[in-house]
Amino acid sequence: QEELVESGGGSVQAGGSLRLSCVASGNIHSTHCMGWFRQAPGKEREGVAIIVTDGGVTSYADSVKGRFTISQDTAKNTVYLEMNNLKPEDTGMYYCAAGRDFAGCSSPFFDYQGQGTQVTVSS
Repeated sequence: QEELVESGGGSVQAGGSLRLSCVASGNIHSTHCMGWFRQAPGKEREGVAIIVTDGGVTSYADSVKGRFTISQDTAKNTVYLEMNNLKPEDTGMYYCAAGRDFAGCSSPFFDYQGQGTQVTVSS
């Protein structure tokens, strides 16, 4: 069982930046992927970004391309989501997630997820 703990959420004005962190209880190389998804009240969950832990290949939702960057620090078993030029529509609960294998990395559905961290962007 992989435990994931997020931090770094908060409230910012449009155009601002935040960096989310996710610390995994185990070695992130034991997973196939790690990622982030978000969910706003009344909306379906949306995959935001994903990184394949072996090799570092990344993928992003069209809505965040060019503004968000996912990265990993394997020595710290940590994954980051750098969010720049934030928009009000980025508001939501952001969850860190991980998948054991390819099937468990069907963003926005993963094998494991954290408790989430709230991001609020005001106009």
